[in-house]
Amino acid sequence: MSRLDWRRVSVTADVRQLRDALWRPLPGEPADASQVIAELVRDAEQGLLGSAGGRFFGWVVGGSVPAALAADWLTTAWDQNAALYACAPAEAVAEEICGAWLKDLLGLPAGTSFALVTGSQMGHVTALAAARNKLLAQRGWDAERRGLAGAPPIRIVTSGRQHASIDRAKWRARFPA
Repeated sequence: MSRLDWRRVSVTADVRQLRDALWRPLPGEPADASQVIAELVRDAEQGLLGSAGGRFFGWVVGGSVPAALAADWLTTAWDQNAALYACAPAEAVAEEICGAWLKDLLGLPAGTSFALVTGSQMGHVTALAAARNKLLAQRGWDAERRGLAGAPPIRIVTSGRQHASIDRAKWRARFPA
C-alpha cells in the first residue's frame, strides 16, 4: 500500500504495449506458480491504475481497506460455492446478515428482497432488469414467461451524466436505447 503514495495514478502503457507484454503462447505443461505470479506482476505493472490510492479521484473501484482485503483473501482461500445454502452454509448466512444490515441502514421493510452482486455494472444490470420486468408486468407482459421478443418498448431517461456501466447494462438487459 505504501507504493500507492508515490505511484502514478495513470497507466504508462497503451493497449498494444500491454498485449505485447502479457501475450505468450498457451504453455504445454505446468509452470512454477511463483514464476507465473512474478511474470504477471512484471508484465501488468504498466497497465495498472493507481485507483486504490488517495490521489485517485476517478471512481470507486472497491474495498481496499485492510479488513476488506483480508475478507477477500479469506473468501478466495475458502473457495466456497455461495450459490446455495447446501454448498456454503456460512456464506449463505453471512449474506442473509449483510442483507438485513443493508435493509436496516436504508430503512427498508424486513421482508424486502435483496441480492448481492459483483459490482456496479452488475448492480445496474440487475436493477434495470427488475425495473423492466415490473414495467412490462404493468403493461400486461410477463417477461419471465413470454421472454422479451415482441415486448412493449421501454424508455430509459437519464441526465446524460450516468455512469458508463448504465449504457452497458441497458444493452445487456436488452433495453432499447
